[in-house]
Amino acid sequence: MAKAIGMIEYMTVSVGIDATDTMLKTSEVELIEAQVVCPGKYIALIKGNLSAVRAAVDSAKTKCGEKLIDSFVLGNPSDDIFSALYGTVEVDSPEALGIFETYSAASIIVAADVASKTSDVKLIELRVARGMCGKSYMTLTGDVASVSAAIESAKEKIGNDAMYLDSKVIAKPSEKLWKTIM
Repeated sequence: MAKAIGMIEYMTVSVGIDATDTMLKTSEVELIEAQVVCPGKYIALIKGNLSAVRAAVDSAKTKCGEKLIDSFVLGNPSDDIFSALYGTVEVDSPEALGIFETYSAASIIVAADVASKTSDVKLIELRVARGMCGKSYMTLTGDVASVSAAIESAKEKIGNDAMYLDSKVIAKPSEKLWKTIM
């Protein structure tokens, strides 16, 4: 079963494509997404069994480590990640709003995984380095305590890697604001 996911993020397109090729030749993994993101960086997201994903990401990091910005391997990612990535989340009754920003594409997915697993929150969107000069962010909702706990858990995880940028919890956002977010 292909439950694990992994990502590599590179400073340049050429090295990113080379690293992606290395991953795909190293292990039996499926390429979910590989693309250029702002500002001229390259990301590749793969899935497969945990050992295959770990071997693929490690091989890319070993061969092409000099231009690596960030990477991750998640053995059991939250089910909410993909719907938030692809904008298919429906929230019937939004409550408090959490916003979390990072300096890298890979770190926002790790932050989202941690946030959704540690608190009773719903991921709304994961914006991965598109139109933000390489930065990424997520939005999530739930009661104020859950959103605050989710943001703190994500901050603890990502802050250690110096990829954390900023975050905010808004207890009761305006309905007009919600319309722009959803």
